[in-house]
Amino acid sequence: MRASPSAVTLGTLSAVGGSLAFSLGDMSIKFLSGGYPLHEIVLIRSVIGLAILLGAVIPLAGGYGLLRTRQPGKHLLRGAFVVAANMTFFLALSAMPLANATAIFYVSPLMIALFSILFLGEHVGPRRWAAIAVGLLGAMVMVRPGSDTFSTIALLPLVSAACYAGLNTMTRKLGPGESAATMAFYIQLTFIAFSVVFGLAVGNGRFDPGGDSTLSFLLREWVWPAPADLPFFALAGFGTALGGLMISQAYRLCEAALVAPLEYAALPMAIFWGLTVFGDWPDAVSWIGIALILGAGIYMVLREARPAAR
Repeated sequence: MRASPSAVTLGTLSAVGGSLAFSLGDMSIKFLSGGYPLHEIVLIRSVIGLAILLGAVIPLAGGYGLLRTRQPGKHLLRGAFVVAANMTFFLALSAMPLANATAIFYVSPLMIALFSILFLGEHVGPRRWAAIAVGLLGAMVMVRPGSDTFSTIALLPLVSAACYAGLNTMTRKLGPGESAATMAFYIQLTFIAFSVVFGLAVGNGRFDPGGDSTLSFLLREWVWPAPADLPFFALAGFGTALGGLMISQAYRLCEAALVAPLEYAALPMAIFWGLTVFGDWPDAVSWIGIALILGAGIYMVLREARPAAR
């Protein structure tokens, strides 16, 4: 069914707001990536996010009865997608500029549009197919396969994008029967369970090879957070709680192919954080890739807006 105008408005605002919240969390995690293991950051972030959901969001959204679900298997699969998407993206952040990793990741709305055809039966016309092709071309420009600057690390955001597309396809399948707060709650539980198990397995640092920023970020020893870093852990928790809630709400209310391109709002924020916090500025080739990816997404938004207006 096509969503009502009020649902479309709420869904689009939720998509943009959630993307901005995720951008704030991504910046915080990149800032922390040099001194803490990934599983520790994700665990603390998710505990904070879960506390926000249980203490404020769920009581206002209808009470703790929302935590009951008849679809635990779908929640588990959705949780596996989001863990894979986050872990691969955050590993990329440890070795890549924030704007570059975010730009490559944002082929995910194009993948979501593709998945919506294959798994949700949503219609995508030839012009949207063209936009998908242009966006994927932009991702290839950013990754630069075959060039001297190519790094396999740049493939991690592509893997993350595919997993994120799977996550939001599952959100559409869960949407009619589950609230956004319920879905956000089970996502945080999945993160906590995964981080605890992973931390118990490698948290003493015995598998850390040293000398490789990406592997060290994954496998380094658990350390007690410094007081100066606590605000960044808090921002990461706030970003995941609010972002997860709002993105889930957006995909519940609107077609995946309409909501997905709105997530590009995080791209200019990633460029801003990269410049102001980390001193990174995309080079000329990266700007070409960003323009192709962003342009394809905006075109899809405009194409969707016209039939909705009619």
